[in-house]
Amino acid sequence: MNRAELHEGDVLTRRYVLKERIATGGMSVIWRAFDRALHRPVAVKVLDVSLDGDDPGRELIRREARATAQLIHPDAIEVYDYGETVTHGGRIAAYLVMRLVEGRSLADRIAEGPLPWREAVKIAAGLAEVLAAAHDRGIVHRDVTPDNVLLAEDGPKLHDFGIAAFVGEDDDQLVADFGTPPYVAPERLRGTTADPAVDVYSLGVLLYEMLTGALPYPETTWEAIEKARRDGPPPTPRVPGLPTAVADLCRECLAADPAARPSARTVATTLSSVLTAAERPPEPRARAAGWVAALGGAVALGSTMWLFPVVEAGGGTGTRPPVTPVLPAVSAPQGAGSAAGHAPPSPAPDGVTRSPEASAPPSAEEEGDAEWSALPQEREPRAEDAAQPARQLRKNGGRDPATPSFSLAATTEAPIIPPALDEAVDLFDRLVDAAEAAGRIDADVALDLRQLLHNAVRNGTGVRDVRDKLESRHREGRMPGPLKQELERVVRKVELALSRAG
Repeated sequence: MNRAELHEGDVLTRRYVLKERIATGGMSVIWRAFDRALHRPVAVKVLDVSLDGDDPGRELIRREARATAQLIHPDAIEVYDYGETVTHGGRIAAYLVMRLVEGRSLADRIAEGPLPWREAVKIAAGLAEVLAAAHDRGIVHRDVTPDNVLLAEDGPKLHDFGIAAFVGEDDDQLVADFGTPPYVAPERLRGTTADPAVDVYSLGVLLYEMLTGALPYPETTWEAIEKARRDGPPPTPRVPGLPTAVADLCRECLAADPAARPSARTVATTLSSVLTAAERPPEPRARAAGWVAALGGAVALGSTMWLFPVVEAGGGTGTRPPVTPVLPAVSAPQGAGSAAGHAPPSPAPDGVTRSPEASAPPSAEEEGDAEWSALPQEREPRAEDAAQPARQLRKNGGRDPATPSFSLAATTEAPIIPPALDEAVDLFDRLVDAAEAAGRIDADVALDLRQLLHNAVRNGTGVRDVRDKLESRHREGRMPGPLKQELERVVRKVELALSRAG
């Protein structure tokens, strides 16, 4: 169809007044318009081909209307209406009426260069949420590209469901050659049925491109992709400061095997967790120092520790000036104190030996240092150090979380969870919570899984019971297979974190 056949001021089906052409694509033109019946601005997407012959345009735009009408999500641009009109040239043109969203194309943003990793992750997380909602309704988008993402003030919006299909549908001849080659999953070239994994692959390409400003693979045409051999693991985005969890997830999304890719729900949950962790304020220095003390590392005499809350004899908590912990059976070389120009430490009335340097509080400049910069220096461990009482960080137990207490008793304590393990356990909980909220598992199954994993971490007994429970619940038909695979993947992360912590 000749694009000049529609003009500003034209009225489609006596209702939609065309105001301004705002975008053009290979097969369509998008207009800013006004709905005279409901008195609201809308966007009208007019198919830019004639419907007189065998052109597939009518079926494509109908597909888009049907798919989008079933997807109710704030970050998917919904369709209000479908119609056909006769142009000035006497041709029939199909059109969609959609919600009007102001913004810019993600493609335009990427053209300016790589995005800061937090911005890229936030966009990818939003798109993953939309795709997860679509997949829950059995819809596969199949064309997730920067051109089909609109960056609005309230977040990214996914549109153009023109070649969408329902899960399990064959990749028919109508849309077999449609799509944008660099973002097309390799299995689509084999004519497989529609599967959510193809959208996850496209999202992985999009995330990689946002982070690096380049595509993960050089092939940009159908012919090049068909000839390409992608041996070895997918590429990893190399970006300064990028959390390892994001780089690993991006690589998993690009896996050649669809079964090895995470679900869109897992992508959304993981990326959201990373953003939450990145926005969390730094923990107090006392907690960082407590970590080192709890690890049992021997410290050099004379190293200054920061202010520690302690348990008083009467059971309450109080504070003491910074002290140098005294390790049993450890002595400094004779004359070391005088050679350095310092007096040897002297016992205080409370029985704790203090270093002369420890009496001054840290300066403002020191307080601004990185958490680990002012921690005690390490020395070679000695056998007699085993007698040193462990100092472990307790749960705050109703006290001010900024001033946790430390136990000086060598009793059995709950183990301190390293950050990587903490994040893995949190991800497991989030996935279980999301599955319960979506009705994918019952409440008793969710509670059982959470308790099993937390007990395994607390007792250090390993994750075998968790794996067995996932298998049995799946076998009983109380857990979908894809969810089982997602949780098993996270359990593996917990297992690796436990082995590193041990």
